[in-house]
Amino acid sequence: MTLRKWTARILTAAVLLGTVTASLSSSSSTDARPGIASAAAETTVEYFDSATVKRAFATGKPLLAGGDGHNFKVIGLRRKGPGEVEVHDTDTDIFYVVEGHATFVTGGTLTGGKHIAADESRGGTLTGGEARHLTQGDVIVIPKGVPHWFKEVPDSIEYFVVKVR
Repeated sequence: MTLRKWTARILTAAVLLGTVTASLSSSSSTDARPGIASAAAETTVEYFDSATVKRAFATGKPLLAGGDGHNFKVIGLRRKGPGEVEVHDTDTDIFYVVEGHATFVTGGTLTGGKHIAADESRGGTLTGGEARHLTQGDVIVIPKGVPHWFKEVPDSIEYFVVKVR
């Protein structure tokens, strides 16, 4: 399978997973037909060629920034080292690991984090939590409000993030 086909399939799966998760988690819908998502906000098919995806991984800029009726963002990220502890009050994160591996911790208690935005805290220390070894092909869903942290990144890791509001 070519890199272009593989990238397109992975991105499609990530967007689909995010959209399905968003549809299932939406409890404020008044649609008389449960399980049927409103097509009004999702009338545009989004496509990103492999060059665009490569640029997203290189820059960390979103492929799809949300807004315009979308309740999700799609971002390609690359890490070359550990990160800070993060807690999102409104976003559920869905990661799909494309390449590399890392030790990733979820849960536990954040101490000393600082609000960097109205709905996000970063930094401080994480006590407890569950460590997992993430590697190519893994998917992890981190519900809003759950602290998470890339504890160890021996080389590098590339992953898609779908942030669902």
